[in-house]
Amino acid sequence: MKQYRTVTLLTVALLTGSTPVAVAQHAATSATVPGRERLVAIVRSDELMARDWGLGAEDWARYRELMQGPLGVYSPTLDPLTALGIEARSEEERRRYAELQVQAEARRVGKTLAYQRAYDAAWQRLFPGQPRVSLPGATARGASNTGSGRLAVFVKGDCVPCAQRVQQLQAAGTAFDLYMVGSLQDDARIRQWATQAGIDPARVRTRTITLNHDAGRWLSLGLPGDLPAVVREVNGQWQRQ
Repeated sequence: MKQYRTVTLLTVALLTGSTPVAVAQHAATSATVPGRERLVAIVRSDELMARDWGLGAEDWARYRELMQGPLGVYSPTLDPLTALGIEARSEEERRRYAELQVQAEARRVGKTLAYQRAYDAAWQRLFPGQPRVSLPGATARGASNTGSGRLAVFVKGDCVPCAQRVQQLQAAGTAFDLYMVGSLQDDARIRQWATQAGIDPARVRTRTITLNHDAGRWLSLGLPGDLPAVVREVNGQWQRQ
């Protein structure tokens, strides 16, 4: 193999008029360029993602490290600010990440509400007077629209308050239809969330509690506030409870 490489370098040298040493140096340099370019691209990508969350390079490196450990196994979709806040090394760090998250959430909610207003206007233009959503099973059979229907509960992954609210409803013996936002139509994702939230499988089998994909229903309801959301139909309108 060494002899073949030497012959190749000599051949290139003869064709280009360069010395074998110069050709070898050029080949070695060319081989490292793609690797350097990839490294620069990765570093640049990390810088941009860190900036999106208001974080520095050191914060982002720690987040990457945390997600390689138990935290990433238990909660693989955890956002950087929550991950860093949970694993904060001091009260000052915890307060800083909490403030950054509040600011990020404020921006997100503002954008969501702006889009919701645009969505509402578009619906009125395209389908005036037509109800926007019907939640299968969300109204008890034979119940009137006076607030006696079943509850619809909207949740999302990695949401501790969502799991707590569901546990409260279950402990009270309340029947409800659960809708998971961001489930990506993945049944396994809903089942895993329900297991982690402590939902009794027996109540699911008897349909006292049903598990459903959101499929855009939460956005279609047009209700303010974040998740979890417990809603009920009252006089044809869905209201938070």
